[in-house]
Amino acid sequence: MSLGWSDSSLEGVKPAEVVKFAALRRAQISALYPGVRLVIPAGTLKVRSNDTEYKFRVHSAYAYLTGISASDCVPDSVLVLEPDAKGHKALLFIHPRSPRNTEEFHSDRVNGEFWIGRRLSARETEERYGINVRHIDTLPEMLEDDVDTLAIHHEDPVVDALVEVRKKREAKLLSQISELRLIKDRYEIAEIQRAVDVTIRGFSDMVQALPAATSVKRGERIIESAFYGRARLEGNDLGYETIAAAGSHACILHWMKNDGDVIPGDLILIDAGVEVESMYTADITRTIPINGKFSPAQRKIYNIVYEAQRAGFEAVKPGAPWSAFHNAASAVLAKGLEELGVLPVSAEESLKESAGFHRRWTIHSTGHMMGLDVHDCAQARKESYHGGTLEEGMVLTVEPGLYIQPDDLLFPAEYRGIGVRIEDDVLVTKTGAQVLSRALPSHPDEVEVWVANLLR
Repeated sequence: MSLGWSDSSLEGVKPAEVVKFAALRRAQISALYPGVRLVIPAGTLKVRSNDTEYKFRVHSAYAYLTGISASDCVPDSVLVLEPDAKGHKALLFIHPRSPRNTEEFHSDRVNGEFWIGRRLSARETEERYGINVRHIDTLPEMLEDDVDTLAIHHEDPVVDALVEVRKKREAKLLSQISELRLIKDRYEIAEIQRAVDVTIRGFSDMVQALPAATSVKRGERIIESAFYGRARLEGNDLGYETIAAAGSHACILHWMKNDGDVIPGDLILIDAGVEVESMYTADITRTIPINGKFSPAQRKIYNIVYEAQRAGFEAVKPGAPWSAFHNAASAVLAKGLEELGVLPVSAEESLKESAGFHRRWTIHSTGHMMGLDVHDCAQARKESYHGGTLEEGMVLTVEPGLYIQPDDLLFPAEYRGIGVRIEDDVLVTKTGAQVLSRALPSHPDEVEVWVANLLR
């Protein structure tokens, strides 16, 4: 079984673009933990049903500190930052490829190439990612010594068994990694832009699928499927489950059943993002008239949200409080609701913290950080994130919305069941905001032209 195979080693493997950026990230976390061994697991396969697993996606801290792309990531891998005289040495423990001259090739359904295909050898991994590689089987021996060790738990049972849980210190480590991720480096910004560009093409695919979606029951799934095809063709996967919410489903913030009908005359709210091979994602929402034209009531609500987003963009600048763009957008939303005659008080009164009547129709915040996770940097301290200030290099979403439930008697009948959200991805620059997704139309007139052109 192991004889008669030609050499299948890869020659001329070049260092990945991310290598120097990942090394700098490791140096930053190293400086915070002198003398402490840091253990960052990639994670393991998760069982979906019986003996089948979900597609593997590594822990974001591992992705951030190694830079390894989705196609090269191996389940059960572990990054160890081993303390030395210069700070830390990076060691990557992996299960390398199981080529044809090994018993694993045929017999190991988890690691054998016959079962799962080729992956990088230890040498190829070192050459591509610039990290010293060791076999995963040698990890237990290394972790059995008395070096002060801190690990991320609940991602890998082997690591969990070998390293003592230290909840407070581990929470601090996760928080510090999250805070490092708040400011994106040049490589990250380029990868997010790549994800945005692919996502925009996916939105065009979904618009072109509208005629097919209106012709069948559960047409929302036609829309969802069109986007998934683009995500898999040009990226690694979806950044998150696509929301394809037609009609009053748009008023359900996390609608992911996508089993509704797509009916001409209604709007469809689509919230979708592609995760590219580097595992950076986009997060974009558009609300589109299914027949290509907004009704007067739809346009009225849409315009309020559109102007709220413009106000949010204007408030994004270095040194501004995180809350500034949310407050700016909320002021426009509240004023629009006042003009529609549905607020029991003035917009100014409603915006007071003790009131908030406008929140009946706009519950969520106006944005979040974005990067390796669609809701990025979630473990950062409040004072560094929601209670902090915007800084150059941050990437965030600006996504105001208004949602009028179909049974909302405070609104006239023609408005009921209308849900509108407009979401774009924004880079904080030296002078303000750069809208990374600006190529995707959002003004209502431009949306109508865009849809018409795609459906010709």
